[in-house]
Amino acid sequence: MSLADSPAASGVPARGRPRSEAVERAVIEGVMKLLEDGVPLAELSIERIARTAGVGKATIYRRWSGKEELFVDVVRAAEPPDPQLPGTSMRDDLVAVLEQLRQRGVMTRTSVLLHNVFAQMKSSPKIWAAYHASVVRPRRTMQIEILRRGQQNGELREDVDIELVNDLVVGPMLLRTVMRPQADVESDLSEGLSERIVDTLLEGLRPVSSPTT
Repeated sequence: MSLADSPAASGVPARGRPRSEAVERAVIEGVMKLLEDGVPLAELSIERIARTAGVGKATIYRRWSGKEELFVDVVRAAEPPDPQLPGTSMRDDLVAVLEQLRQRGVMTRTSVLLHNVFAQMKSSPKIWAAYHASVVRPRRTMQIEILRRGQQNGELREDVDIELVNDLVVGPMLLRTVMRPQADVESDLSEGLSERIVDTLLEGLRPVSSPTT
């Protein structure tokens, strides 16, 4: 799959002053084109991006503070969109969170380009820190809040460490999507995996007085 063909490519989060969607799209697709042409991340200057996108450098700087912030938005555009939580139960919300991670893992496996993008991003401390601050940390905060609501609603035991439980929830999916790059997509990241992980874990974390179905 081409990054530019990603269904989430137009879902770049707005920040700061109002933006022109067409200009944003042109800039992000310009970065994607350079990446698809094999240009290393280290050689993606704002000047080169502006020339490829057909805009001025000032246009880019009005929307992004620098290459790091822009590249994070490019990666986010290539990923599946953040999950829409059903809000029906802690279990259903956790499944939605894991399903986004599973789809992201499948996309990374099936797109050599996306896999290379993540590898390059992790080799750049500034870009990885920006991605962690604007993407990873907010997602973890959302996951912790799901578990906290679960405790309040009696879906989760009150005596467990929520931070640890969150790691136990996302850990198996991260293991299969990140730590086992050679794993088979059809068997190791098959549909239904998110439900199996959540249900297996909650079986041992459900309050004793809570119904088992």
